Amino acid sequence: MLFAMIAKDAPDALQLRLDTRPVHLDHLNSLGKKLVLAGALLDDEEKPEGSIVIFDAENLEEAKSLAAADPFVGAGVFASYEVKRWRVAINTTGIEI
Repeated sequence: MLFAMIAKDAPDALQLRLDTRPVHLDHLNSLGKKLVLAGALLDDEEKPEGSIVIFDAENLEEAKSLAAADPFVGAGVFASYEVKRWRVAINTTGIEI
């Protein structure tokens, strides 16, 4: 099942985000097929202000555990995040989801 983590950065967290990004990316890459898609939400100036991460998990509890293990969460980059069940309606990427 697919789940989306929708996260909003804490105010003035840009430098913390940049400093934590290498370990965050290592963590995401370590998830293997549990990670479907991930990327930053951008503000009007093209600066990161949050993230969306799509997990393939057995259930909501597993998806929440994957989200909580993200180094951005532990470092305090995110002011808030939520994990929701996600369903693909249209996929024009050619990627099987």
